[in-house]
Amino acid sequence: MSEYVSIKPSTMLNPTPVVLISCADKNNPGKNDLVTAAWAGTVNSEPPMVSVSLRKERFSHGLISGSGEFVVNLVDENLAKATDFCGVRSGRDMDKAKGLGLKMVPAEKMVTAPRVDGAPVSLSCRVKQVLPLGSHDMFLAEVTAVSVRKDLLDDTGALHLEKAGLIAYSHGLYHRLGEVIGFFGWSVARPEVLEKRMAAFGGK
Repeated sequence: MSEYVSIKPSTMLNPTPVVLISCADKNNPGKNDLVTAAWAGTVNSEPPMVSVSLRKERFSHGLISGSGEFVVNLVDENLAKATDFCGVRSGRDMDKAKGLGLKMVPAEKMVTAPRVDGAPVSLSCRVKQVLPLGSHDMFLAEVTAVSVRKDLLDDTGALHLEKAGLIAYSHGLYHRLGEVIGFFGWSVARPEVLEKRMAAFGGK
């Protein structure tokens, strides 16, 4: 039997997605901000909804509260350093996108919030509810549009997100997603289906 010890209660759920949240000032759309979030997740299918938790003192918190919009940009290894930077610098002090050389472009179905050009996938989100939880407020938002980089689609239009080189966050460290070990339903797949599907990923 494995041995365990008890540690202080904490947000030990790992790994988590690491994303770049883009938003803008409703009264000055050219004034935008980027903030890193590891506390983001899926909360509903119909309608598609996600959550993002931000501290109240964050500059982006005020922008999102004012506009009711934000964009969740998934990030790959090319955006990893910029993503980290956006988590330790404030938009009150600088234009982070400009300083990092990132291009902000209009996001589909958003009035003010832009998306990051080059991000593998960007989710346009409209805030439906804000839940004050303590140190953070959780923004519950409906996904109104999704922009996908064309190189991640095959000839049939199927999305191959495994080719995006996404990164994850685990206990203070950034990780490159690695080998595919299975797919949804692989535990009950017929042997011929398992072999075919895993071969597509270079697996066994």
